[in-house]
Amino acid sequence: MDVEMRREGEKGDASMDGEVCINWRGKPCNSSKHGGMKAAVFVLGIQAFEIMAIAAVGNNLITYVFNEMHFPLSKSANIVTNFVGTIFLLSLFGGFLSDSYLGSFWTMIIFGFVELSGFILLSVQAHLPQLRPPKCNMTSPQEHCVEANGFKSTMFFIALYSVALGSGCMKPNMIAHGADQFPKSDPKQSKKLSTYFNSAYFSFCAGELIALTVLVWVQTMSGMDVGFGMSAGAMAAGLVCLVAGAGFYRNKPLQGSIFTPVARVFVAAFMKRKQKICPSNSEVVQCTDNGVKSNAVPICTTRHSNKFRFLDKACIKAQDSPNEGPWRLCTVAQVEQTKILLSVIPIFACTIIFNTILAQLQTFSVQQGSSMNSNLSHSFQIPPASLQSIPYIMLIVLVPVYEVWIVPFMRRYTRKESGIDPLTRIGVGLFLVTFSMVAAACVERKRRDEAVGTGRIISIFWIAPQFLIFGLSEMFTAVGLIEFFYKQSLEGMQSFLTAMTYCSYSFGFFLSSVLVSLINKITSTSSNSGWLSNNDLNKDRLDLFYWLLAVLSLLNFFNYLFWARWYSKDASIGERSEAVSQKENVNGNGALV
Repeated sequence: MDVEMRREGEKGDASMDGEVCINWRGKPCNSSKHGGMKAAVFVLGIQAFEIMAIAAVGNNLITYVFNEMHFPLSKSANIVTNFVGTIFLLSLFGGFLSDSYLGSFWTMIIFGFVELSGFILLSVQAHLPQLRPPKCNMTSPQEHCVEANGFKSTMFFIALYSVALGSGCMKPNMIAHGADQFPKSDPKQSKKLSTYFNSAYFSFCAGELIALTVLVWVQTMSGMDVGFGMSAGAMAAGLVCLVAGAGFYRNKPLQGSIFTPVARVFVAAFMKRKQKICPSNSEVVQCTDNGVKSNAVPICTTRHSNKFRFLDKACIKAQDSPNEGPWRLCTVAQVEQTKILLSVIPIFACTIIFNTILAQLQTFSVQQGSSMNSNLSHSFQIPPASLQSIPYIMLIVLVPVYEVWIVPFMRRYTRKESGIDPLTRIGVGLFLVTFSMVAAACVERKRRDEAVGTGRIISIFWIAPQFLIFGLSEMFTAVGLIEFFYKQSLEGMQSFLTAMTYCSYSFGFFLSSVLVSLINKITSTSSNSGWLSNNDLNKDRLDLFYWLLAVLSLLNFFNYLFWARWYSKDASIGERSEAVSQKENVNGNGALV
């Protein structure tokens, strides 16, 4: 019995490389003028400046919230993790707006100014004494510090979450917009895509390094108001860099809501759930235009995946209903798009614990450093938040080494353009990150024993290993995850699927808040407070909390191995984003052989 497929067209002009793209004015692209590294370098610029601005705030925020706003330590840690978690959760919103309605360039422009306004408000709030509680030493038991509340607290959170809204909506679009400059249909340009992702991570590391050294030092020496003001200046410089490259960008035409086709697939599959006819194999779907005149580009072959095959019924034309609407009959591309979203969820979930560990390095590890000897000399002290620059100093060297020597070597061995495939890269990072928490637990035990037993304060450099190990693991997992999600995405979903990378950060930071509260509740008794209930790390048991995270991380690694193997069984999912052009004609038909 013949199975007919309904196909949908897409209006738009094609560039010389065969992919639909437009310039910032909405006119067709010229492949010799638009795209490539000459365009991506402007995106790398905004990425470096934006991460410089947000990292200087986020990585030292716990110090400001605890010392200036007078929130208790555990609450301060939760404020920071909730703030960072919100940034990454809002990346989904930014990815949706970009793919559906605004486009990545205009999304970055709009929300870049929202983020800039948040930095300015934070600087004003930190500068004016009327907007902060009276000065007080939070670590002194003799002083009773007044926690920020009312208008002061409201002003702080409005400014803070303006930054979160702007940064969250920008993050997935910076990565996706840069990657869009390298069309997959052009072999020379698509080969550079992996290089771009490594360059993007190098740009990220450079921005983080400057933030954690120069900007954090300014915050410590000159005050948080000046530091927040410098973040505003960095953000403004990034927006100038973004606008400067407008004439070189390749932009995707808008396609409407990306969720509507997904919803249609589920509805159509449910309506046809009793239909017995379903594709019996994963052979190639041949797409022809059947003589239909259209502006769409030529159709390539599409390959069905074997996962979630119950959804295939959505693209089977019912014999007794020749004129089915879009909610009863979907295209092959729509079904495959839905399968991709479902298939990447387990991989996404396995990276949440990884980012829960990252949350500790930005909160408790900073406070851990505050309880150690930070004197580099008699006249110079290392700001505790600057310890987070240690992995980025290492990565500034390692990322170019990885790109120049390791990737070419692995290409000859694996015959893959990226050298190491993204799933393997993610797995290496998930394994290494466990040892970051093992190092953190051992050092915290030593620090606490020395402080409580002999009163000796150990050097702040003792906590360097936990940052170094995490930085190495992040080089594998973070870049691998971004490359994985972008390469799996079909046309029109790049920003949203890239946003799932950042959504993993969000869930990781929110899980950190939940774990802190849960651990305190479980370990508290009538005579003893919980592991993390005090404002004094010498009374807390941070080392036990780190050991708990190390165990969870190791279990998560084995869980990842299972899902990575499950995902890899269907190679077509990983291949089809490069093999399929999703521009289908409205009235054409395809036949499943």
